[in-house]
Amino acid sequence: MLCATAADGGHDRILGEGAPGAPVTAAVPPYALALRGPSARCARTAEALGIDAAPRHALRGLDHGAWEGRPLADVAAEDPHGLSVWLTDPDAAPPAGESVRRFCRRTADWLTVLPAGPEPVLAIVEESVVRAALVHALALPARAFRYLDVPSVLTLTLRDDGWSARLAPPAAPRHRRPADGPGTVAVPTLPATRRHLCLTGRP
Repeated sequence: MLCATAADGGHDRILGEGAPGAPVTAAVPPYALALRGPSARCARTAEALGIDAAPRHALRGLDHGAWEGRPLADVAAEDPHGLSVWLTDPDAAPPAGESVRRFCRRTADWLTVLPAGPEPVLAIVEESVVRAALVHALALPARAFRYLDVPSVLTLTLRDDGWSARLAPPAAPRHRRPADGPGTVAVPTLPATRRHLCLTGRP
């Protein structure tokens, strides 16, 4: 997965797709199949990186419902109780939106149906999808979703005993080639407003 969203926990952040951000460039890990979320930001990120990625509805980010596209501060001023419950209860959902638990389950369903094989899949997604994928891969409770600091580079690999997570990319050329293990999903997370890949998640 390549994260098209800047990791931002600030009070003025936009819920959902938000601002378009600047074009990005990055060293992309090797992949055999490229997919992306359906958002315009994921499409822009793929285009900026020169990647022909097929859109997948299952890779859409967390559905914020009536709060989509609104600053967090505005939602807090309008519905402080509703926002507080949503931020602390993984079963709570925004009006006409999706709960964190349901979203994590949806992302887990996508990971479960990935074709088994040695060739890696590159998915360009929103930051929320990366968090949900980590919740599933590491068998974390849905409540942990809010506390995950999404790294700049992450590789999830499906092995016989389950998923493993690598917080730095394996040394590899940029051209496409098969990965070492079956069911590999390469996840370099990339802030959309920065020009270079940050291995520590910070500029």
